[in-house]
Amino acid sequence: MIIQGGENIHPAEIEQFLHTHPKVQETQVIGIKDGRMGTEVCACIELTERQDCSAEDIKVYCKGKIPHCDICEGLPTHRFRKVSLKGHFEIL
Repeated sequence: MIIQGGENIHPAEIEQFLHTHPKVQETQVIGIKDGRMGTEVCACIELTERQDCSAEDIKVYCKGKIPHCDICEGLPTHRFRKVSLKGHFEIL
């Protein structure tokens, strides 16, 4: 669970919603420390092959349906292709 400004946010619910987008193949929602809100929600998204979609397109799709979250391109993986959440993310 991610607590953002006193609100409880369940990453699984955001991931399930993002999977409804036709260009999204995989998602991982994480919390990143934020000085103002305590924790900022960040969705790391991997698109299906040969699909072009910007972070802004995803934000428009999500607007009003899920809590605000930043969008990162790709999933951070380590050499065994497992998702590694200890990496650094470039928030778009």
